[in-house]
Amino acid sequence: MDVELRQLRCLLAVVEEGTFTDAAIDLQISQAAVSRNIAALEQGLGVRLVERTTRSVGLTPSGERVLAKARRILALLGDLEREARAGTGKVRIGYAWSALGEHTTEFQRRWATTFPTTELQLIRSNSPTAGLADGTTDFAILRRLPEAAAVEHVRIGAEKRYCAMSSDDPLAPRRSVTLAQIAERPVAMDLRTGSTTLELWPEHGRPPEVIAIHDVDDWLTVIGSGAARGITGGSTAHQYRRRGVVYRPVRDAPPVPVYAAWSKKDPPRNREEVVGLMAGLYE
Repeated sequence: MDVELRQLRCLLAVVEEGTFTDAAIDLQISQAAVSRNIAALEQGLGVRLVERTTRSVGLTPSGERVLAKARRILALLGDLEREARAGTGKVRIGYAWSALGEHTTEFQRRWATTFPTTELQLIRSNSPTAGLADGTTDFAILRRLPEAAAVEHVRIGAEKRYCAMSSDDPLAPRRSVTLAQIAERPVAMDLRTGSTTLELWPEHGRPPEVIAIHDVDDWLTVIGSGAARGITGGSTAHQYRRRGVVYRPVRDAPPVPVYAAWSKKDPPRNREEVVGLMAGLYE
């Protein structure tokens, strides 16, 4: 048996991203390379792991067991990397859609003053734990809590919700909109990492259709085409401006909570100071 770490990373990415195409984007390799690595892993283990349909990817029972082991192996590798990096002065903070929005630049400035010998890396990782599960980040900025029990979190702030729509949408001339008005058309949602779910609306007032997307670029493309509207936090509205897409406040929607998170098993050093630095931005 000859199993390689890149094969395990491909399996994890396919499961977390939902498709081979999105896994390839996340890993920054070709889709063909992802397929080859999965095939090689299946051949090396002598079992079928992945079942593909035209719209989704699922795991076989063997795949579920292998995935659990793969997560442990990659987590151990992350531990090894952190041990080796101890004292080198680098902290990686992951985020799925947007970092701290309008506060990001000020956070970077305060970081440089508070931790002058520690390099800050902000890493976009569109996974439920923003890189914590596979050890590629030390902290995560989350707006949707993952199901992973191995992640600890604390709320650091909240953001106003905005509706994203095409510039020629009938609602675009309004200064603000309501949930009921938004629900008159399909709504695009990232069902894995996005902050919007159908629970925002009452059961009998929900949008006619949900268009599932996989990341913020996909979301903006669908909305810009006029095929759907979207709801997001103020950080996305600030960080992602695109021609043909406008944002309007949603006046009757609850705010989006913002959390700082880290691995429960291997909590990073200085977490109280880091969390305090983030929380101070929302005061």
